Amino acid sequence: MHYIFPPFFYNQSFLPSFFTWLLFPLLAWHLVWKGLALWKAGRNNQRGWFIVLLIVNTLGLLEIIYLCCFQKKTVSAKGRH
Repeated sequence: MHYIFPPFFYNQSFLPSFFTWLLFPLLAWHLVWKGLALWKAGRNNQRGWFIVLLIVNTLGLLEIIYLCCFQKKTVSAKGRH
């Protein structure tokens, strides 16, 4: 028999624990960054970025790039004198 995955992937008792420990941290990481980036894009009226961030799933990488480099910088109330 030829395995596509390593043989331990086919052990029924291994699958739930392995994917649970992998899936939940990645899901939490992804949701935090996606939520923050979508909120910032919506507040800054950046419709194109909002749509791209909503559709494209990159496990937070595109969201981090957006937040670091492409979001509009806001002026604080103290700087408006």
